[in-house]
Amino acid sequence: MAPAGDAGRPGRFFGVYVLYCLNPQHLGRIYVGFTVNPVRRVQQHNGGRKKGGAWRTSGLGPWEMVLVVHGFPSAVAALRFEWAWQHPHASRRLAHVSRRLRRESSFVFHLRVLAHMLRAPPWARLPLTVRWLRPDFRRDFCLPPPPHVPLAFGPLPPRGFVSRPRASPCADTAPELEAVCTLCAGAFQDEEGPLCCPHPGCRLRAHVICLAEEFLQKEPGQLLPLEGQCPSCKNSVLWGDLIRLCWMETEEEEESELEEEHWTDMLET
Repeated sequence: MAPAGDAGRPGRFFGVYVLYCLNPQHLGRIYVGFTVNPVRRVQQHNGGRKKGGAWRTSGLGPWEMVLVVHGFPSAVAALRFEWAWQHPHASRRLAHVSRRLRRESSFVFHLRVLAHMLRAPPWARLPLTVRWLRPDFRRDFCLPPPPHVPLAFGPLPPRGFVSRPRASPCADTAPELEAVCTLCAGAFQDEEGPLCCPHPGCRLRAHVICLAEEFLQKEPGQLLPLEGQCPSCKNSVLWGDLIRLCWMETEEEEESELEEEHWTDMLET
């Protein structure tokens, strides 16, 4: 399983992607997979099984990674999303999605499934981003993504992390407040990045768990908030924006990739 420390750590990358086959003999085939490093993963697929690619893509390339959904709070959350996207008719969350139509390509069908997934629980509450790595492959979704799920275009920033300026909202916080959470007054651990309100002048610094609990007071029964009122400046803030804006020291990426084949039998939706 993924290390417990992965959950809720802003800056870590967990993505679920779509590969599109450019081989004229297999043109249009697609593959849905999980990755912590998109650049390396597509190289593995094009290198075949001996290079770490999946058996279903081996020898059929070249493959192009055209879309990736990222922003998952943990590897397990991303892997559950991947499994449901691969097997929509086995997922009770997607029982309402009709099967692939006769003239519907596999690519268009999986985009239709994705559109429904982004609006179905529990995924509808995640601070996800849908990124078209190849904008020329873009298609309109049959259902627009929720307002808190942005569409992005172009390659990921270096190292696969969501970029943000180094001049973070926390940069102007008074030194005496830097080491403690605004809500619980507890210290931040060395590997933990505080959440900071993006509104100018706000001095909020909070543990992820503390702020989530604060927001969830108005959403009982939910595990992850969508938005809430900043306890410091009282402005409305999207949870996804807080996560995307949270600054962490860039850490070394994991050298080994979690393989989806090892997880499928362990995960259920």
